[in-house]
Order: sequence, then structure tokens, then C-alpha cells
Amino acid sequence: MQEALDLARKAAEEDEVPVGAIVVHGDRIVGRGYNRRETDHNPVAHAEILAIQEAARALGSWRLEGCTIYVTLEPCPMCLAACMLSRVEKVVYGATDPKGGALSLDYALNADPRLNHRFPVEYAPLAECGQVLSDFFRKKRG
Repeated sequence: MQEALDLARKAAEEDEVPVGAIVVHGDRIVGRGYNRRETDHNPVAHAEILAIQEAARALGSWRLEGCTIYVTLEPCPMCLAACMLSRVEKVVYGATDPKGGALSLDYALNADPRLNHRFPVEYAPLAECGQVLSDFFRKKRG
């Protein structure tokens, strides 16, 4: 999670909402991403999406079986769906997102029996994950 947090801080330095994500396969990081929506003028350039794309290239497959995604903020519905579509094994996040997080909004796509891939999502609270977001928005509001 520390690597994801470092990526979130990098996003903040670039005036992006500070969210970072890594994809781990075995004991190796195969994908990294941080929010780049403003920089790339791309509404789907979320940390998880970018980390998933990099991991798929690194592994030579869109199927990220055996991979865990660590992300500093609870995934939104789009990102949780991307995790499902990429067949990740598990998602771990460090801060909740009551206004945009898939689980907080009751969109538990990861556990929906109607879908063909289910996986655990674990909340592993890490104060620094929430703090980097609070600091960013406090600075934005002036």
C-alpha cells in the first residue's frame, strides 16, 4: 500500500486528485497508476484503470488472475467493474469514499452472483490514505 500511497502523492504534485494504485502478481508489482484525468483530459484515467492496463501489458494478458490491486481510495463503480472484467483475485483499499465508492454506494459488483467473476474486496484502513486526500482538498479550497 505504501507504493500506492507514493503514487497518490505524485498525483497531488501534478494537481490531480491523489489516488494511487498498484497491481501485484506474486511478490512483484506489475502495474502502477495514479489519477491522470486532468492531465490526460480523460474521464476514465483513474488510478486503478491505468494500473490494470499496465499490468495487462506486463503480463501479456487481459486476465489478471492471481493479481491483487492495492488502491488508496475505495474504487468507484467503473473501477470495480474493471477489476471484475480483468479477473483480479482481490482488491484492497485504504480509505472509504462515501460519495463515490462502489461499496459505499451499494454497488458490490465484486460479489454479484449474476456476474461471472467474483472476488473479495478488503478495506484495510490506513490513515495516510485519507489524509493525503484531505490535505489536497483543503489546499484546493484555500
